[in-house]
Amino acid sequence: MPTPLAPRARARLLRWFRAERRALPWRERRDAYRVWISEAMLQQTRVATVIPYFERFLARFPDVEALAAAREEDVLAHWSGLGYYRRARTLHQAARSIVAELGGVFPSTRTGLLELPGIGPYTAGAIASLAFDAPEALVDGNVERVFARLFALPGALGSSSLKERAWELARELVPRAKGAGEWNEALMELGALVCLPREPRCGLCPWEADCAARALGRAAEFPAPKARKPGLEVELEALLVERSGRILLHQRAAHEGRMALMWELPTRELGSEHLFSAHWPLQAGRVLLREGEELGRLRHTITHHRIQVVLRRGELAAQPRGAGWCWATAGDASGLALTGMTRKALRGRCASPLSRA
Repeated sequence: MPTPLAPRARARLLRWFRAERRALPWRERRDAYRVWISEAMLQQTRVATVIPYFERFLARFPDVEALAAAREEDVLAHWSGLGYYRRARTLHQAARSIVAELGGVFPSTRTGLLELPGIGPYTAGAIASLAFDAPEALVDGNVERVFARLFALPGALGSSSLKERAWELARELVPRAKGAGEWNEALMELGALVCLPREPRCGLCPWEADCAARALGRAAEFPAPKARKPGLEVELEALLVERSGRILLHQRAAHEGRMALMWELPTRELGSEHLFSAHWPLQAGRVLLREGEELGRLRHTITHHRIQVVLRRGELAAQPRGAGWCWATAGDASGLALTGMTRKALRGRCASPLSRA
């Protein structure tokens, strides 16, 4: 199917991008490692949130060799708060593969990139085009939305039919000779700054005169909204156990899913969603902890789980032993791989005395 996008329309997008592009830390130097880390962090996370994480991560792991040599817990600690911890784990696995199998040299082709853990079609296209200017396409949520409006494409956001057509268009439009990276970045920037999900800023768009959805007077209706999973309510109890200015933390086991090896306040689930243990951790069959007075409540979200946490004062029934426990000051805890929920609690976001701990 031919793409009705004239050369002048393509040129308008690039002129707009060169004038309006944001100054972002991962754009300061376009090497494969920086592109890779930024794209992993930006998945399902806002740019403003990512910037300080990116800068801290690069300060600690300045290149793929440093990331490969790090302990997983250290990587998770520098990712803590971004969520979706599988991204951090697959970055670490891929870094070790690049160093061990490729001598620390990033693949420059889409095919080679797709062989690395955690790298899918979008990330492969981003690294190949942005770092190596290879003529590779990419489609993220911003690009999908831009194309849905520009060509008035049917289908809901994220649907297989819309995604397929968006990839077809992306492959047709990506420059073949040079400039693929700039073109891809311009598409994503247009979606991030102008072609917004709910209120597109059509008057500022370089493609206002070319946009089929705009011509129909229905720009905000494309793409059709994505069907959402119903939210699941989860209730948890977490214990604040203090001793000599230190807080007791528990490390989740290696087999405990998306938050494996993360540190948290001792936490149990009051229900059956099985995100957390149904009981306080036991040691040699003994109950270690007793719950006391309620200190406050907080809300937290993990994907479609809406979590309410009841924070209580905790007391030790027996002394915890082993590597799965630690006593930490507020300063010590900030350097650990804390779960997002625990980090939120320790920032004093609920009505509790945590801020004074």
